Amino acid sequence: MRQRVVRVALTAVMVALVLLAVPLALAIRSSLYADQRDALERAALAGAVRVSPDYATGDPVELPPPPAGGRLGLYDPQLRLRAGSGPRTGDDTVRRALAGKVTRSTGGSEIVAAVPVSHDEQVIGVVRVSSAVQDVRDRVLVGWAILLGAAVLALTVAVLVARRQARALAAPLEDLSRHCRAVTGGDLTARAAPSTIAEIDQVARTHNEMLHSLAELLRRERDFTANVSHQLRTPLTGLQLTLEIGLEQDDTRPVLEEALDATRRLHHTVEEVLRLSASAGLPRPVEPDRAVAGLLRETEERWHGLFARDGRRLECDTGEAPDDVRVPGGPVAEILGVLLDNARVHGHGTVRVTVRDLDDALALDIADEGTANGDSARLFERGHTEGGAGTGIGLALARDLALSLGGRLSLTNHAPTTFTLLLPVRSAGGTRSG
Repeated sequence: MRQRVVRVALTAVMVALVLLAVPLALAIRSSLYADQRDALERAALAGAVRVSPDYATGDPVELPPPPAGGRLGLYDPQLRLRAGSGPRTGDDTVRRALAGKVTRSTGGSEIVAAVPVSHDEQVIGVVRVSSAVQDVRDRVLVGWAILLGAAVLALTVAVLVARRQARALAAPLEDLSRHCRAVTGGDLTARAAPSTIAEIDQVARTHNEMLHSLAELLRRERDFTANVSHQLRTPLTGLQLTLEIGLEQDDTRPVLEEALDATRRLHHTVEEVLRLSASAGLPRPVEPDRAVAGLLRETEERWHGLFARDGRRLECDTGEAPDDVRVPGGPVAEILGVLLDNARVHGHGTVRVTVRDLDDALALDIADEGTANGDSARLFERGHTEGGAGTGIGLALARDLALSLGGRLSLTNHAPTTFTLLLPVRSAGGTRSG
């Protein structure tokens, strides 16, 4: 990636340099030759104004000094050198100047300028000035060398800038590639860092959003598996015990009825776990179908025997439960089941379930005589257990179920341990207002 960016940048710079340097080199050459011809012409004019008309009769001529490295001479109409320096006989440039026009030429090894000398509208001589072509060529070569140096400097700067830009362009893509390889290796927490390039940032954001969605999907699948295994373990064990007891009895109808109730509870448990998995932890409307008092009576009947076998009591107080208020029976029963099982395993003494009417919400308090240690927020972290007992799934599942109903589950007291479930409620006639 970096080499490609550098190659593209250098190709563009070299094309630009060629398109600029070649015309500029030709312009330098043309300008230097033109400047030299102009200088020779000015020197010839300066010599022509000093020529007296009487030079033909032997009057001495005072010509200016010739240009450095050049020659300056006066020629008569017969092309003879009369003063100064130059070829003994005038060349073609001098011959054309005798026609009354300033002439310039470049040929052989010299650059020549010739200016006619006039008197009474007649040409009486020609001043010829010349210099070596090699001098101009040397200056052209110097100019071209300077131009080449500037081009090399520009190319060097372009290489440095291109390499820096290549790093700036390639670094975010290389970082994104590393994160993709990390994700391929199973690290779903890898995230692409933002850069200063908007287009690459857009790709990185899309990548991170896709990865977040994938991680959430996998998390929900793992949570679903854990929730199902956690919630079905106890009911399946109870169902197995019920069936084993039924095999030892002659009248199996009561046992079959109890087993049927257990399978119904299993069915509701599976439905609630599936609903929670589909909701992605977001509140979704659930039809309230159970009166609070009836739900607590059923909960007490279901859990009373389990607590009694451990020598403990379970009390459900429905004194403040309004008669016209209903709650979603399935998810609330699952939440109460998790909290009662938690109290049975981790708590002590009598467990009390009480209902408080808060006008637009119901508060269900589940308290035992034990003590909850540690940070209350960590109790709801998936995988966290107190004293190494349990799987650390129940309270996290109960919290997620409460959130899916638009409610909240929290530890409201450490000693005695008290969990409170807040539920928005609706009466049989419509929405209750506070």
